[in-house]
Amino acid sequence: MTISKYLIGVAAVAILGAGGYGGYKRITGSGDSEGDDATGSDAERPEVSANAAFSTDIGIPVAGAVAVRDTLIVSVSAAAQAAAIKQSRLLAQVQGPITRIHVKENDRVGGGRLLIEIDPTEYELNLADAEAGLAQAQASYQEFTLFDDQITDPEVRAERDRVARARSGLDQAEVAVDRARLELTRTDIRAPFRGRAASIRVVEGEFARVGDELLTVVDLDPIKVEVQVLEGEVGYLSPGRKASVSFSAFPGETFVGTIETVNPVVEQQTRTARVTVLVPNAEGRILPGMYARVSLEAQTFADRLLVPRAAILERDRRAMLFVFEGEGSEGLAKWRYVTTGLMNDSLVELVPNPDTDMVEPGEVVLVDGHYTLTHDAPIRLVADVKAAGGRPQ
Repeated sequence: MTISKYLIGVAAVAILGAGGYGGYKRITGSGDSEGDDATGSDAERPEVSANAAFSTDIGIPVAGAVAVRDTLIVSVSAAAQAAAIKQSRLLAQVQGPITRIHVKENDRVGGGRLLIEIDPTEYELNLADAEAGLAQAQASYQEFTLFDDQITDPEVRAERDRVARARSGLDQAEVAVDRARLELTRTDIRAPFRGRAASIRVVEGEFARVGDELLTVVDLDPIKVEVQVLEGEVGYLSPGRKASVSFSAFPGETFVGTIETVNPVVEQQTRTARVTVLVPNAEGRILPGMYARVSLEAQTFADRLLVPRAAILERDRRAMLFVFEGEGSEGLAKWRYVTTGLMNDSLVELVPNPDTDMVEPGEVVLVDGHYTLTHDAPIRLVADVKAAGGRPQ
């Protein structure tokens, strides 16, 4: 194995700091004047290994992680976009001036809360007129049925009642009152469900016409994240499994959600199926339209020996890693060839193979600062390789 540039540099500093020739004697192992003869036989000199010649009390800073026996979760990753779990555009159902707007955009609203008022004057008059017509129709009806209570035949009485209602216009009058009341209630625009006010399109004093969009109410908790999953992977997914969601708007932050539904229909153009994930959003930070990257829990494999993927290196086209051997934070890096199995974004499985070594659960494998190490290189475990003066990989 070649000696790293790092160790050569350490050896050079040691020679200079040792005081020239005296330091040289300590490195080569020569002692008295008899050993100073440049023509002496090599057999008379003690054998010195490369590691001994370049030994130093300062180990190379590295980071480690414990190998564990646990369940490996294989995930499916895909791009996604956030959407409101519920969204309703509220339209004007009657016309008239906007007299009052009770909310601002992003205000929390409860179901049934009054949001916007349209001037009710015209509709109050319409209701009063309809009620007056109803009273007149009721009077006419009573005239037509004044002595009907004396009729003993129920079929005759029912027929006279039907005719009286028609002649008096009572049925039409009752419908007119109901319609006028309905139109009056429509002057109050209320939230259809709990959520937030959004996209207010009108201002106070503006004349609204039937069909005009007034505002939108959205429910953002939980937020819906719609993922397009390739048809070859959608079969591994099922409702209830976990999902890790990261948004471009919140770099470095991961949100945990749950698969709500898996659409059984694959789109012809994209060969993908829609998977819906729900993510808690009590603070309303995640907004509809935000771009996301989602990792969906697809398959689980129990009782697997796992190490971080960062531990695996390749030497001579073979997978290998370094295991920490020592006490406390000081020790040596031990080179081992390994055989890898299943993996996900962060973990890899180690599997037995008679041609390679294994790692036992609880052993510490190196995951940072280890790329240029050699077997038996002195190391020290640190939390942050770069902060400790090492070379992070």
